[in-house]
Amino acid sequence: MARHGGGRGWYGKVLGAALGVTALALGASVWTAQADAVDGSSPKATASATPGGDLEPVAVTIAHASDEGPRGVNITIDDGPDPVWTPQVLDLLREYGVKATFCVTGTQAEAHPDLVKKVVAAGHRLCDHTVSHDTAMDQKSEAYQSQQILDAERMITEASGGVRPLYYRAPGGAFTPYSRELAASRGMRPLGWNVDTKDFERPGTDAIVATVERELPNGPTLLFHDAGGDRSQTVEALRRILPWLKEQGYSFGFPVR
Repeated sequence: MARHGGGRGWYGKVLGAALGVTALALGASVWTAQADAVDGSSPKATASATPGGDLEPVAVTIAHASDEGPRGVNITIDDGPDPVWTPQVLDLLREYGVKATFCVTGTQAEAHPDLVKKVVAAGHRLCDHTVSHDTAMDQKSEAYQSQQILDAERMITEASGGVRPLYYRAPGGAFTPYSRELAASRGMRPLGWNVDTKDFERPGTDAIVATVERELPNGPTLLFHDAGGDRSQTVEALRRILPWLKEQGYSFGFPVR
């Protein structure tokens, strides 16, 4: 999400020391929904959940483009899952046949594993959004950055039942060369955005919609939130934005890896 100071008190700073990443076995019944496809072939696991296993490194550059090409858009949803708002977002995405990327925090994934599994089962992709959403983590030590990224990867993978996140989005865009390299070495492409809807500020549904319409020429990756407060405006904005994008001839994809 975009860097900002207010309204984030509900994120607790948990896990003060780095934890080892737990070995996990991929459950075929779960990972198939997310692993469909970076190359368009039949579903397959993109990387082992076992630390030091057959993880395939990806590019360290921050991704913005869509795998659907010039007329593709990427819907990205940050900070959840949340038991109130995530189900409503999932319902809308299903209604309009849209796949999205959910940038999940470790604390929320651990608190709501059922919702993480629903995200995966619906064919959406997961993104590591750190453990505790510290927007100043680019000013912290490499050990701290490692703990935030790797512990979140573990927590999300456990919550999902074995599906690893395919992307890493730094809170507030607080990337560092080290954090990008670490994430990429784990098969998680650093993920940016082109359109910041500012929905976390609750500017009103009309304002959120207007921001998308005005800034879409900036690029295909749109940033929304499904947690961190009242997201009713986000839900209503998506209800208008998703069909509008289809009417404009856009298709919905995933960020490139």
